[in-house]
Amino acid sequence: MAKTTLGERIGDLRRKKGYTQEELAEKISVSPQAVSKWENNISCPDIMLLPELAKIFDVTTDSLLGCESAPPVTLVPNEQRKKNENLILRVIVNSSDGDKVRINIPFSLLAIVMEAGIDISGFSKNDSLKNVNWEQIVTMVDNGVIGKLVEVESSDGDIVEIVVEEA
Repeated sequence: MAKTTLGERIGDLRRKKGYTQEELAEKISVSPQAVSKWENNISCPDIMLLPELAKIFDVTTDSLLGCESAPPVTLVPNEQRKKNENLILRVIVNSSDGDKVRINIPFSLLAIVMEAGIDISGFSKNDSLKNVNWEQIVTMVDNGVIGKLVEVESSDGDIVEIVVEEA
């Protein structure tokens, strides 16, 4: 996920909720100019407003501040589900040797590979990834489950996370 500022996150979350700057300002008793300044990174909201903003946006304060590494696992209702083309598959590997691997691909690519019957279990030398059931991940996402779907810590200290989120 590209680094974003607090202001960019507030603007994105506001638009996702369908609020205007004026409507958000009214909900938290600030001026529309204050919201505009936040979204343009001229100023930041008062720290006491962060829990209220997080509640309005249905996110955690950590997420609002950009500190959450992966979204929680959620079951998205049918009417709100995004097409697979609008989802990103993130594979994060932190090896005990200090190696860090980040793979970000369109989720639809994984679905195509699975439909074609291509075995990808050996695409990594990391043993933790060899045991991932990719077909089950595709099925889960097709059924509306997104977020951090897999987190494995191997006996030798390697940590692997598989996250599916909106692009």
